[in-house]
Amino acid sequence: MKDNETNNEEQAAEEIENSELNDKLQSDEIINADVREIEDSMETSGTSEEESLEEQVKRLHTEAEEYLDGWQRARAEFANFKKRTQRENEHARDRIAGEIITHFLGVKDDIERALSRAPETDEFQEWTLGIELIHQKLQALLDAEGVERIEAEGERFDPNMHEAVSFEESDDHEEGLIIDITQPGYKMGERVLRPAMVRVAK
Repeated sequence: MKDNETNNEEQAAEEIENSELNDKLQSDEIINADVREIEDSMETSGTSEEESLEEQVKRLHTEAEEYLDGWQRARAEFANFKKRTQRENEHARDRIAGEIITHFLGVKDDIERALSRAPETDEFQEWTLGIELIHQKLQALLDAEGVERIEAEGERFDPNMHEAVSFEESDDHEEGLIIDITQPGYKMGERVLRPAMVRVAK
């Protein structure tokens, strides 16, 4: 009888132990499953964050290149605008200066004619010196603006530089050569302010 009770107690204890072991195993499995789920979630989250950062870096890099390209284009356009404006201002200045100077060329002609016919007597010497001084000052102003007299006498006729008042037979000049200048011409740089009035051999 006593032996039966002992066996029953041992069997009950073994069943309890097995039950506790099963509970522990089930608990471990649940914990392991939770850990795997968390790890998977972390891996997925990490991958997603890495992809998101890469996309942001690419986007920012693209935007930076676009801003740089736009800035370089704007800078080039401004430089071209500045150069174009400077050229236009220079051309406008040369045009206006040329128009003003052209009006003084007639005055220069008159002064030179007066000097070529000035009396050589002593009583007109001071007058002549005064006219010469005016002529020198006017010539200095023209020189400062780059105004030059157009070479003509003995040169071949150039319709861009000369204006023919007549074509004449000449034993001393070849056809097309300039015989004489009736009015001097002037240029400023490459711009002709006034063509030289000339007689041309034919």
